Amino acid sequence: MKNSFQKLNRSFYTRDVLAVAKDLLGKIVVKKDGSKFISGKIVEVEAYDGSVDQAAHTFLGVTKRNKIMFGEGGFLYVYFTYGNHYCCNVVTGKEGSGTAVLIRAVEPISGIDLMIKNRFGRSLLNEKEKFNLTSGPGKVCKAFAITMDHYGIDLTGNEIYFLDSPKIKIKDIVAAKRIGIIKSVDLPWRFYIKDNPYVSKK
Repeated sequence: MKNSFQKLNRSFYTRDVLAVAKDLLGKIVVKKDGSKFISGKIVEVEAYDGSVDQAAHTFLGVTKRNKIMFGEGGFLYVYFTYGNHYCCNVVTGKEGSGTAVLIRAVEPISGIDLMIKNRFGRSLLNEKEKFNLTSGPGKVCKAFAITMDHYGIDLTGNEIYFLDSPKIKIKDIVAAKRIGIIKSVDLPWRFYIKDNPYVSKK
């Protein structure tokens, strides 16, 4: 997998959060798990910008929880939510920006048996579960076994990283309101690939 496409470098991540969010669609997220690799195509994301966005974790300034978001782009911000699941975000922009992109859904590519085991604790998968495997931010983290142990990981390293792939055409990208927030709800900062069955909500 690593040899198929080029790994995204730091300059990809240090751009404006909305540009990075849209450009992450179609890219391949890879996690090394021992001698195995789990990977999937990103099909849905949400952008967060603490300078104007009350829903962003950085809106009220630096805390122990969000400090990685104020660093340079290209690192992983992981948080635990609703006392139930983890969510992973790609930090973007220059140092001090306080911006990140939430990975909402991916289309599984490799290591699918391991994803199924991580999500459901078994090896079988029925047709309904197939499209439920990674169709949400908590599901992505569980399938990829991403936890707080991965907070702050350098995405230009070799444990969790993103591979380049052909850019998704503008006509195939849908912009919509973000999900599960109560502030800054009108910002159309959720982006997803049109007609992809792994998108969490169309």
